[in-house]
Amino acid sequence: MTDKELFEELSYKRKNVYEEINDKQREEMFALCDEYRSFLDAGKTERECVSEAVKMAEKNGFVPIESKDSLKAGDKVYVLNRNKNILLAVIGSGDISEGINIVGAHIDSPRLDLKQNPLYESTGMALLKTHYYGGIKKYQWTTIPLAIHGVIFTKDGERVTLNIGENENDPVFCVTDLLPHLAKDQMSKKMTEGIEGENLNILIGGMPVKSDDVGEKVKFSVLKLLNERYGVRERDFLSAEIEIVPAFKARNVGLDESFIGAYGQDDRVCAFTTLKAVFDIENPKKTAVALLVDKEEIGSMGNTGMLSAFMEMTIAEIIEKIKGSCGVTDYNKVIRNSACMSSDVGAAVDPNYESVSEKKNSAFAGCGMILMKYTGARGKSDSSDACAEFLYNIEKIMDDSGVIWQTGELGKVDQGGGGTIAQYVANLNMDVIDCGVPVLSMHAPFEITAKSDIYMAYKSYTAFYNCR
Repeated sequence: MTDKELFEELSYKRKNVYEEINDKQREEMFALCDEYRSFLDAGKTERECVSEAVKMAEKNGFVPIESKDSLKAGDKVYVLNRNKNILLAVIGSGDISEGINIVGAHIDSPRLDLKQNPLYESTGMALLKTHYYGGIKKYQWTTIPLAIHGVIFTKDGERVTLNIGENENDPVFCVTDLLPHLAKDQMSKKMTEGIEGENLNILIGGMPVKSDDVGEKVKFSVLKLLNERYGVRERDFLSAEIEIVPAFKARNVGLDESFIGAYGQDDRVCAFTTLKAVFDIENPKKTAVALLVDKEEIGSMGNTGMLSAFMEMTIAEIIEKIKGSCGVTDYNKVIRNSACMSSDVGAAVDPNYESVSEKKNSAFAGCGMILMKYTGARGKSDSSDACAEFLYNIEKIMDDSGVIWQTGELGKVDQGGGGTIAQYVANLNMDVIDCGVPVLSMHAPFEITAKSDIYMAYKSYTAFYNCR
């Protein structure tokens, strides 16, 4: 063996997925990503994602867990939590005490939420006040077409689902911005201060009613339209849950269509590939669980976030329906022996901003799914640091299944950082590893992912579910 050959054998080098896959795999990849774009367009909020997941699950033979008095190997069930979480399980042939394999992703994304009392009139225009959700660059949300999604309840208790701005003939909405000619003071500010959160107000109307009896004629016009079309009053906004999201569709990006551009790919790219993987599992030895949760972007708090007891309660119910009972010892054994892939995106090295990344330990678009031993900020704050034994086992599963993967961190050590749901899973005394798809322009209204990495994420979750 020459020194060159020995060096190549001993050293580590990333692989480009496109250079490694064959024609059949390439066809599978493009078909998967076409379906993924449709999923993105159908699920722009966590509620819509769950609704879409239920449709997909039922087409693949899953039924509500309450329809089963007991569970046996091969059964496929799902559980909903407040229409914002879903847990799907394929019951394994082995003893559940040996643990379950979980892939967990989040389905909330940065956005603008309407305030509880949002509607007002100013300078002959009607606007809606918002409160931004998650980590956004506020200037990215001005002067782009926006859509209104959500639920609102009328005086009579009727539930109204809003989805305005997505169809070709729908009106869209927007946050206005200053013209350059008058933006001298604005443009001298820091980028974090150029657009203030209280100024992210949505333009919703400008046509006044013809009446001398009303002072706020444009606001009244908007209220009349809302009442005529949806039966709602201004007071109904107080209990509503309405999200403002980009109105554009998911698109192929690049002349070679090697990328996908869309809103909400953090973390719906991992949610979609997780769903597709669990749908493909027929006879696993270990029970396979797919978990989609809410509120990750704001700390995983609340009864629909990862810090709720939803997953634990559902696992206990599954154990009881398999074994006939679920004592503390039974539950503890299952949790202790279980393993989880915390399926969340990572940052891809951006060729326009290479300086924030340490390239030897950063992920590159097109080089496969990322395995992240730890996330967190600076000194690994808010991180789950996977143990060597578990990470080795995951790497072996990936290698044995032909999955192309890479390692990565979220930028240079002191540049910033971020967290995932992994730390909360680890706190239950379960092995967990962060993994997912590299993303360019993360948290922007239009995020970019490589189709090759989406394909490898799907392959990796499938391999994990199938491991014995």
